[in-house]
Amino acid sequence: MLRAFTARRIAAAAAYGGGGITALGGITFGLLVAEAKLARKIIKATPNGDPPAADGLYGEALSGRPLSLVMLGDSTAAGLGVHTAEETPGAMLAAGLAAIAERPVRMTNVARSGARSAELEGQTDRALEARPDLAIIMVGTNDVTGRVPAGTSVRHLSDAVVRLRAAGCQVVVGTCPDLGTIKPLMQPLKWIARRASRQLAAAQTIAAVERGARSVSLGDLLGREFAADPISMFSEDRYHPSARGYAAAAAAVLPSMAHALGLEPDLGALPDPRLGEDVLPVYLAAAEAAEISGTEVSGASVAGRDRGPRGRWARLLRRRSAPAADTTPPSPAVAPDIA
Repeated sequence: MLRAFTARRIAAAAAYGGGGITALGGITFGLLVAEAKLARKIIKATPNGDPPAADGLYGEALSGRPLSLVMLGDSTAAGLGVHTAEETPGAMLAAGLAAIAERPVRMTNVARSGARSAELEGQTDRALEARPDLAIIMVGTNDVTGRVPAGTSVRHLSDAVVRLRAAGCQVVVGTCPDLGTIKPLMQPLKWIARRASRQLAAAQTIAAVERGARSVSLGDLLGREFAADPISMFSEDRYHPSARGYAAAAAAVLPSMAHALGLEPDLGALPDPRLGEDVLPVYLAAAEAAEISGTEVSGASVAGRDRGPRGRWARLLRRRSAPAADTTPPSPAVAPDIA
């Protein structure tokens, strides 16, 4: 409940121009700075360079007008940590969407490694040039590590969603992952990173759903599975996902992408007793989703009303992946025509 109210305060601060809650305020600052410097040194000891360029047409053998898919955000959207274009999340999502839609998909990636939410404004400018049918936004980790007030981060995300939706584009937000899973981080920095990233994820969900998008929780997904198999789920820098890690994230996001476009409406929801009620005020739904991997939150109505006494109604779902949504890197036969 505390996280729900915190997320609500952050989202309200964003809406009214405030800075929100500073995640690290009041903590023993000197110790955290020392630990952060050590973690950064470990991470940078194994540089990855630029992510592979994966822009291009996927499923080009399929008929029909190509769908336009754009990726916005930070290194997780750009695909830093893998070695080939086919291993990036954009490529996996484009190939999977083409298979589900049975139409070609042209993927444009405007995400940039190191980007914070403030850069979504410029990225949205470039994304709109592609006339997108669907946009995927994955951002937030650099805001947390850079100690950007969560309200400020969410305000930039909200502005991007509003502009994309006004252009007729469907939007799916992959919320901030759980930074407490990062191996170079030690306690108490690990606990603080987990708390801050989950608070931001919940606030991102509120902002996205309030503005007509839907969100998918990546936090716990990039926690339990990564903790169980960190060698194969993380890349060499022990910070960014490997191809398997990105595939896990893509598997969580792809069904929501299909549903946003009206494809495969029978994907349904996986029963999960941890979710409790499936329709809640958005701030409570956001807090639930931040705790459970792969949870989609989207707008809902109750008795014909979009809003209740405690705000916007939202639905919690855990969607099944369609059989066609295999998120293993595509074979050369379906590799993109890189533009």
